[in-house]
Amino acid sequence: MTIRKRVVGLAAVAVASALVLSACSSSGGAANNETTAPSGAQGGGSTVDTPNYTIAMITHEAPGDTFWDRIRSGAEAAAAKDNITLKYSNDPAADKQATLVQNAVDSKVDAIAVTLPTPDAMTSAMEGVNTAGIPWSAFNAGIDAYADMGGLMYFGSDETVAGEAVGKRLADLGAKHPLCIIQEAGQVQLEARCAGVAKNASGTENLQVNGRDLPSVTSTVAAKLQSDPSIDYVVALGANIAVSAIESVSQSNSTAKVATFDLNPDAAKAIKDGSLLFAVDQQPYLQGYQSIDNLWLYLTNANVLGGGKPVLTGPAFVDSENIDVILPFVEANTR
Repeated sequence: MTIRKRVVGLAAVAVASALVLSACSSSGGAANNETTAPSGAQGGGSTVDTPNYTIAMITHEAPGDTFWDRIRSGAEAAAAKDNITLKYSNDPAADKQATLVQNAVDSKVDAIAVTLPTPDAMTSAMEGVNTAGIPWSAFNAGIDAYADMGGLMYFGSDETVAGEAVGKRLADLGAKHPLCIIQEAGQVQLEARCAGVAKNASGTENLQVNGRDLPSVTSTVAAKLQSDPSIDYVVALGANIAVSAIESVSQSNSTAKVATFDLNPDAAKAIKDGSLLFAVDQQPYLQGYQSIDNLWLYLTNANVLGGGKPVLTGPAFVDSENIDVILPFVEANTR
């Protein structure tokens, strides 16, 4: 396979500007390898047959984190449209995720879409992708690293911008001592979120928890709230963590209010019933869809969306004002 060169055009930049829409979650388990066979290509509405390509999607998904259901739903929709055979695999451990990338190279896939929550640990694996001449794009995590590592495109939220937006909103609400919960140590997108919150909401404190053990998350946060009643807001970095934090507030008899990054059906319902203040949405369905669809566009037309710059899918606030519009799409795994 020959090495494909990047194609950068002003038209692509204009398209990217039009696609900046509105705002990972993260966390893992054993590798989950699945192949989704194409159901026939639409080719953007064309009835002409298109060649079948195989694209690997490799993420840091954790078991029980329904955020990734929307990523995969979007990816599968794009694969069906474009006559793509989609190979999905995941592992939250950086070394194992790197192994999955090498497996994709060894199987001679045509392109790779990958998350980069721990870029340093993925450097060698992505160098192998580049050496093999396989085009790849990043999504969801790794916005500051993908270009230097050789990625063509990035689809996701700028987590620093999203964190700062949350911090400003909390400051406007009068927050004095927010607690920002980090569920996976060392993941750059999570650290960026909390750093952004702290920038605009002075008094923010971070709390490390084990996001792969939700009962432990509940008890750890509850203990913190009991020991420090000055905490007035809890900021979760994933929807499943937010649901646990709501229970923590109840168990500790705290008056703290809970907000979160990312959505799932339970978190959306919690916004509806008032137990969750708001969520910051990065539109995971769109991330999955664009990651696959735009690699297909590169393989078939050498198109690079965004001129190689990040294409943002967030942030956008979901709260009591717009939850009725958004809830049905969250439940359908398309938002």
